[in-house]
Amino acid sequence: MTRSAFAMPDLETARDGTPLSHPRRPKTRYRPLAAIRHFRELLKDKENTAEVFKIYDALPSGRFIPRVRELTLSPHGEALRASEPYLPTILDDHEALRKLPEGSVAHAYCDFMEREGLSAAGLVEEFDRVGRPVYDDLIQWFGFRQRDTHDLMHVLTGYGRDALGEQCVLLFTHGQSPAQGHLLLGYAGSLHLKRLVKSEAPVMKAISQAKRTGKACPPLVGLSIRELLAKNLEEARAELNIPEPHWYRECHRIWREEGIDPYDLLAHQEQQEMAAA
Repeated sequence: MTRSAFAMPDLETARDGTPLSHPRRPKTRYRPLAAIRHFRELLKDKENTAEVFKIYDALPSGRFIPRVRELTLSPHGEALRASEPYLPTILDDHEALRKLPEGSVAHAYCDFMEREGLSAAGLVEEFDRVGRPVYDDLIQWFGFRQRDTHDLMHVLTGYGRDALGEQCVLLFTHGQSPAQGHLLLGYAGSLHLKRLVKSEAPVMKAISQAKRTGKACPPLVGLSIRELLAKNLEEARAELNIPEPHWYRECHRIWREEGIDPYDLLAHQEQQEMAAA
């Protein structure tokens, strides 16, 4: 079926005929009890990415479609779709990104991804493994764009890939694109972290700052990622209202003083259990 076949009077489409929402895309349903059940399953196996997607499916945001519509049906959104149809191709071309100036967002991004052994394509593969249906519509383009900027959020905010850093990025994402799924995963995950690791570290202050930062920062999904990558990192942070993640850094400082490795909190929990036994 061609895109022009979707150009019906009652179907919102972009100028090229791509529908806002594909006719076969199922309607979302708000199911909070199901979300809690999936969160409990996620706690049993934190690598079970499928449960994360099920949580988001069970807690759809009523403001999501209006955000998609506002961006994708605007002249700016049309231009973004033309210049950046698929971000992983841009983000994984480190050879091209390294040609941008030293100190740029691009260099910081490449450093982060190479140090962590990550790639944008790897995030796509993780998504594909879950087996979620994909639709040729503007919602999908917007959703992929949110997915593909996740690691860029780490770079811009300064939050690492440790347990707290991931919770902070979730709350930053909520500030950017409010959704109860972000809140459940971010706050419940942080409370679970506090329960596992007894400490004076101000975990809740850290995630609250992340949420405020995300709200103050213009949504990355609507920015030209090519232009952002070319900017000086510190200048980009200033332009985007992204401050130093003070409370996150403070958590790390306190944990280290307490003999806890911020990047291996599970090991500390196991040590506590062994000592108690």
